Amino acid sequence: MTTELPPVAPEVLAEAVEQLSARLRKKLDAATASCGALASGGADGDGAVVLAFGEDAVVTLRPGPGGAVTEPGQAVCTCLLAPRCLHRAAALGAAPLTDPAQALDPGSGQVPGSAQAQDPGSGQVPGPGSGQAPDPGSGRVPGAAAAAGRAQGARGADSAGSAAEPDPPAGRSAPGATLTEAQRSAAAGLWRVSAEALAAGVTAGGAVVQAELLRAAHTARLAGLPRAEAAALRVVRGLRAARGQQAGQRLGALTEAFRELLRTAALLAAGRADPALTGTARRAYAPGGSLQVYGLCREPVLSATGYGGVVTHLLAPDGAAYSLSDVRPGGLARARGAGTASVALGGAVLDHAGLARGGLRVVGATVSPEGRLGAGRGVKATPLRGIPWTEGPAAALFARPAAEALADPPADAEDAEPALLGCEVAVVGAAGEHLHVRELRPGAPLLRLRPAHPHPELAHTANLRRLGSYPGLRLRVLGRPDLDRAATLSPLAVGPVPGAEYTLRLPEEWLGRADLGYDRLQGVHFPPAATAGPAPEPAPAGPDPLADSPLWRVRRLLETGVAGGRRAVAEAARGTEPLAAYGPLRRAGLTGAADLAAALAAEADRRPRDGFGRLADPSAEGYAHAWLSTATHLAAAERSLVSASWAPAPEA
Repeated sequence: MTTELPPVAPEVLAEAVEQLSARLRKKLDAATASCGALASGGADGDGAVVLAFGEDAVVTLRPGPGGAVTEPGQAVCTCLLAPRCLHRAAALGAAPLTDPAQALDPGSGQVPGSAQAQDPGSGQVPGPGSGQAPDPGSGRVPGAAAAAGRAQGARGADSAGSAAEPDPPAGRSAPGATLTEAQRSAAAGLWRVSAEALAAGVTAGGAVVQAELLRAAHTARLAGLPRAEAAALRVVRGLRAARGQQAGQRLGALTEAFRELLRTAALLAAGRADPALTGTARRAYAPGGSLQVYGLCREPVLSATGYGGVVTHLLAPDGAAYSLSDVRPGGLARARGAGTASVALGGAVLDHAGLARGGLRVVGATVSPEGRLGAGRGVKATPLRGIPWTEGPAAALFARPAAEALADPPADAEDAEPALLGCEVAVVGAAGEHLHVRELRPGAPLLRLRPAHPHPELAHTANLRRLGSYPGLRLRVLGRPDLDRAATLSPLAVGPVPGAEYTLRLPEEWLGRADLGYDRLQGVHFPPAATAGPAPEPAPAGPDPLADSPLWRVRRLLETGVAGGRRAVAEAARGTEPLAAYGPLRRAGLTGAADLAAALAAEADRRPRDGFGRLADPSAEGYAHAWLSTATHLAAAERSLVSASWAPAPEA
């Protein structure tokens, strides 16, 4: 049985690699790869892990009370070169990284989730729709966009943040403030290191490159830039996953992580003092007075770094969206069990399953800028009777066409997750693990329902598979649109369509909806075949503006750079392929994408040398700027095409 290594603080690993000589750094990747088979439990039974590299080289990792190695003295080696030895650095490099923030949320008493909300290497789709834990550096939590886009503009993220925290701690930016010199210097250093990591790519992005990123990330944290730190850690985890060829790792996710890191570092280094860029390590909670909220649905949360739990989405009578989360270490078991765990809010005698179909009257509420309810000492909560989706503010979610609801951007559209979207659909049929449906409106496009979380132990995939076996079934679907895929919705809950005969028949206690991550649909929940109308024909999906676009050529160039580094992009530029690639882009009217891709290829191949053959400009910053410009343009173009895929077909 393999002994798992304890998590290691990024700054401890960065310091260990920095102490190595140039000769030992060249051997670090090979030494790190061999550590997995060397680990064994300590003899004292105190949680220590021992790695025996030889008789005179034994490394002991002794985690602290929190279960992680957070001090250099907790990792010791018996060899003569310790602590500047290869064995100690390799053992630390083979261990997983700790999360950037594991302090309790003020006012909530809950542990925030990990910055991976998706690790680029985990293979999971980023964001709350994937069942991920919140990112403590980004300020994003499940339901953030819903809070930002609430009805009547009740509360903006920036204004709520300033009201909740009028005196930010040292090193942290407040709205209207300017970055300190230390923050700009840390951001500039992170930009330089990130550019070098991008130029190296996965192929050359070994332990030394990763340690440089970790050192710059730690400096950013000390300067009060938690979002930049979280972005750097996502890239490091993605590089590890890609180099280790871990199951489920996706090059596209690592490409997106690099784009986010470079964009954040570049804007901060330029002096842009935006609270959304600096991030917050601890969420600020403002007094919310008395609130009355009703449950919509609950959503499992599962991160690749070991966090699990649940988020229950709530709605106020005025349409304002809130959420209540319970995310802690525990992984899959915690995610499955949290769905029926007690609600830790104001002494309310209610669990999350009851809250998703019930309500709360909260006195002395504390609310984060994203609409997350906190569990402060003065908060009192009383259970209320729930309301069905056919009444009150929940009914308004299904009143508008999906394309119209999607067209309303949230208040913080640049970084917020999309708001929950409701629509009435008819099942067309299954397509692998996905489900094709069509909205019950004239000219509506074919939509794809994609599991909100693909883990087989969660109920999402099994429920969609069962729904797909009932063509023509009428459904109400509440989910989150996937802004990275054409006409795709990640459903969180479903319910019957009022007045329809061939629709779901759920138990009365479910209050007319089933949470797809927790409730398992059975045969008794479906109508008899005799009530079925004519099955809809499996009509073709029609043109897919994203799949049919030649923008994939630009994405392939960007991913080539992430996988093989600058050299791989330069090699692609020397052949005849660029001429064939840019032609389709220009013929499709995507001249901006073609120009940027050509400029990226040219910059990658630009390596001027002096008379002695030495590089005249060894910096990778010009290449990073060209790559970031191309990636930013591609993201905007793809987002525009995805929005167009939701539009109804024009009338003949």
